[in-house]
Amino acid sequence: MSRIAYVNGRYVQHGDAAVHIEDRGYQFADGVYEVVTVVNGRLVDEDPHLDRLWRSLGELRIDVPMSRASMKAVTREIIRRNRLKTGLVYMQVTRGVARRDHPFPKPGTPPAMVMTVKHMRLPGRAKIEEGVKVISIKDIRWERCDIKTVGLLPNILGKQQAREAGATEAWQVDEDGMVTEGTSTNAWIITKEGELVTRPATNDILNGITRLRILKIAEAHGVKFVERPFSLDEALQAREAFISSATSFVTPVTQINDTVIGNGRAGTLSLSLRDWYDEFMAGLKESA
Repeated sequence: MSRIAYVNGRYVQHGDAAVHIEDRGYQFADGVYEVVTVVNGRLVDEDPHLDRLWRSLGELRIDVPMSRASMKAVTREIIRRNRLKTGLVYMQVTRGVARRDHPFPKPGTPPAMVMTVKHMRLPGRAKIEEGVKVISIKDIRWERCDIKTVGLLPNILGKQQAREAGATEAWQVDEDGMVTEGTSTNAWIITKEGELVTRPATNDILNGITRLRILKIAEAHGVKFVERPFSLDEALQAREAFISSATSFVTPVTQINDTVIGNGRAGTLSLSLRDWYDEFMAGLKESA
């Protein structure tokens, strides 16, 4: 089946989709994006994702491209046209097309919006229990990581470094030796005392929508958690660790650099959180 993309008001064949060469997203990374997961025809946490998209646009002073109701309608239409059951909806908004110049273009320049989908298969239980490896790298990003901007070059370099090291993710470490987050995920540890720890949502990290959902799930199940910075050294000594995102949900980490975490298999609390998150998704109403 051919893929369909949405580009500035039109549904077009994915292979024919294009934006102008002076789109400010292309030339300046002057734009933001969101990724919403679809599982069995259900959009996962759509409204919180749109809340964050609206916030990112506001922080960069980019006009909203359409109403919230229209955004939802386009989302459902592109899901329908692509017959998407399980996968991702990617939405991107830039400041628009204008003559190349660093300051904002003149008022009235319309923002540019694209939306695409990606089909995916969820990993089986054995793969989840196997866990993944992460490496540590220096955090070289700017000071507004709370904005989900398309300026992802440091993240790309870190993800490539992880791949070349045979790892799934790279945890970025600040000048104080504290883990901020992964290149595309939030970072979590579970201490030897059984406390769930993740870094607080400041400008240092992207406040993941999945991260927020996990905190709600943990609270509902009586899991003790704390939002505080944790060091790489503390992570290496943790009982368990995992990463979270709209695509990885809760994915156990069983190795950090050369250190095996726990017994080298997914921990019990990590797996419970994964199960509870799966139960949350299964309980959602069909969205498309």
